[in-house]
Amino acid sequence: MTVRRVVPNVQSQALQENREFYGLLGLEEVMNHGWIMTLASPSSPAAQISFMARDKTAPVPPDMSVEVDDVDAVYAVIRDSGAEIVHPLQDEEWGVRRFFVRDPSGHVINVLGHR
Repeated sequence: MTVRRVVPNVQSQALQENREFYGLLGLEEVMNHGWIMTLASPSSPAAQISFMARDKTAPVPPDMSVEVDDVDAVYAVIRDSGAEIVHPLQDEEWGVRRFFVRDPSGHVINVLGHR
């Protein structure tokens, strides 16, 4: 299993204001679904931060997203560990397969892979 990127998810209703503010630091919008927006560094695209007003299909918004190369394999390992699955493994309409798990500190982690 390979981790491709780790992105903090900041809960915020001020998506556009954050886009403008973090633009001052050189980050540019690379994704915007209306309820989640991701900003990235043009020179280092894996350096990202997301701002979420809510999550479209899950019961809680995640604190962090971890993109992996094989989300099904990671899901099996996490499930077998007994960790709390907060949102089941499923394909989402925006092109990812994902699940949420709660870490030992209580943070909700969105584990995903692109389809």
